[in-house]
Amino acid sequence: MAISAQEKLQLRKLVKELKTYRAPHTEFVSVYIPADYELTKITQHLAEEQGTASNIKSAVTRKNVQGALEKMIQHLRNFPRTPEHGLAVFSGNVAAGEGKQDFRIWSIEPPVPLKTRTYRCDKLFVTDILEEMMMEHNIYGLVVLDKRDATLALLKGKTIVPVQKTHSEVPGKFKAGGQCCVPSTEVKINNKAFKKIIDLNVGEKVLTYNFKKNVFENSIILDKWEVEKHLIFEIKTNNFIVRCSEEHVFFVKKNNQIQEIPAKKLTINDILINVTENLKLKDEKITEINNEAGKFKLVDISVGNQNFIANGIIVHNSAQRFARLREGALKEHFKKIADYMKDQFLPLGNNLKGIIIGGPGITINDFLNYDYITGDLKRKIIGTKDLSYTEEFGLQELLDKSEDLLAEEEVALEKKTMSRFFEEFRDNAKKVTYGEKETLRALEMNAVNILLLSEALPEEKIIELSDKAAAGGSEVKLISVETREGQQLKELGGIAAILRFEIE
Repeated sequence: MAISAQEKLQLRKLVKELKTYRAPHTEFVSVYIPADYELTKITQHLAEEQGTASNIKSAVTRKNVQGALEKMIQHLRNFPRTPEHGLAVFSGNVAAGEGKQDFRIWSIEPPVPLKTRTYRCDKLFVTDILEEMMMEHNIYGLVVLDKRDATLALLKGKTIVPVQKTHSEVPGKFKAGGQCCVPSTEVKINNKAFKKIIDLNVGEKVLTYNFKKNVFENSIILDKWEVEKHLIFEIKTNNFIVRCSEEHVFFVKKNNQIQEIPAKKLTINDILINVTENLKLKDEKITEINNEAGKFKLVDISVGNQNFIANGIIVHNSAQRFARLREGALKEHFKKIADYMKDQFLPLGNNLKGIIIGGPGITINDFLNYDYITGDLKRKIIGTKDLSYTEEFGLQELLDKSEDLLAEEEVALEKKTMSRFFEEFRDNAKKVTYGEKETLRALEMNAVNILLLSEALPEEKIIELSDKAAAGGSEVKLISVETREGQQLKELGGIAAILRFEIE
């Protein structure tokens, strides 16, 4: 259960006060009473502790412990029953100086139910249970993605915490001419003849290899382009050389499988496939890779069977290859995102209230249609949003568009409150104030309906103004600086109000 900013403020004030005191001996009594626990049992236990305290050798310590216990017993008798969420009670002699007395008692019904019973007599009041309540446990997972990038984040209360970024290897949508060779490249047109790629024409047939059937076939040239590039790669084996663009894809044998790898990602000792004069396949190990910058005229062809034989080496053709290359890389991208989601979100267990995914609508649908996301994660997805941005801008856009999904969360309520302030400011400026001087004046006139305080203000100032507002029956809203609206309030001085009535 998430607690509100006002409940956190109340706890923070109490914890801060309790921590200012330190006893010379173990004299401060802290008691946490769970919900539904009988108060009579607690008072009986405290009375027993009073009897035990009579054995304390130091007369001063004995008197202080017994006095603190008596103060607490009398205080608890004012409660007809244990409050709904239980009760935290603290008592002790806080007077500075030996022999002086100033017995104080504090009690608070926590904003979330207490589950454990605690009795402690120590030099300090035990506040760790209250401090734990102020920590944010309810968390949402945020994912923004497109086909090139993805960012994962956690929404903790009102704070977006990026936890993982990834970039895909999905190639861009290359225009025709992405995979090309130098004009003098010899392309095998049948089992005996070659022709320079510059001299080939659309409609002619070239020799290709059908990897599914493991046979050679003639295939028609569907298109041809002449392009200009500023970088070429020279791929050498002991017997052959292919000079081509960095995007040109080769068939490489790895682990008894054929992989399709662009020139710029080839490495020494990669195995290429040579076609011999008698149409046999032969391994050719890369011995050297060079690249050269400049201005180069290259030629690109698209072949029906999607490959051809360039200078004796089987290489891929252009165009259609990229659709399949992009599809494979996109699947890997989506799989990586799903793995990161599992690593970042599943360990949160029940603290993860939901996952919201944002990005281009088509991309989100493609991502969710793959089976990479585990069932546990799928059940946590509470919605998707169509976005224009990724990375940090995308996370903020996702938060802005998810108010319907986060309607009960403090971040959404906070944004709603600030939106109301700015609407009033626009439509009727006399119904709002901002800045400390004007807002204090409105508080003194009891004109404040809702007091807006930035969490960037000093804590003492927040407490001071909250107490003034409470005295006049005004509602107090603490506004974080994690949202755009919160930043705007900070720029207005961190103090503003929505008024009950107009003031001049």
